[in-house]
Amino acid sequence: MSYPQQGQGQQQGYQGGYAPAQQQQAPVAVGAGANMKRRNPIGAWLGLPIITFGIYGLVWFFKVHNELHAYDRRIGNSAVNALLSMLFGAITLGIWPLIMWVKLAGRIAAAQRAAGLAPSCSAGVGFLLGIIGFGVLYYQIQLNKVADRYGDTPAGQQVSLVA
Repeated sequence: MSYPQQGQGQQQGYQGGYAPAQQQQAPVAVGAGANMKRRNPIGAWLGLPIITFGIYGLVWFFKVHNELHAYDRRIGNSAVNALLSMLFGAITLGIWPLIMWVKLAGRIAAAQRAAGLAPSCSAGVGFLLGIIGFGVLYYQIQLNKVADRYGDTPAGQQVSLVA
């Protein structure tokens, strides 16, 4: 095992404990993930749930959690947990589905940050709109902001994350 000679592997040109300041640059891609599907907010909120007698609402909730994890691996994959909370939420008197509903806003905001957007998804607004029946509409509009960030990139194609 050999150790580097004095001056090798070290930055040259300055002495002291601090490195020279670097210039501010544009955001650099820090990772990659699969682009999310852009859905019609009205269709996801009203059209398909009416046609499928509410089943699509569960499918949407599961798919959104899966897509968020595929988009950014730092966002936990809680798709099965979210679906089970909706199916068996009566056991907890509806409290656990509400918690999962509020946590979805945090996951969407994290995806917006990863896309380089200012996070605009609010858990409070999502909770209030969810109580009166407009939560899916609000969350899908927020998710579409992330999908729109990448233009016409198809769903599932690899895109770069900037934050």
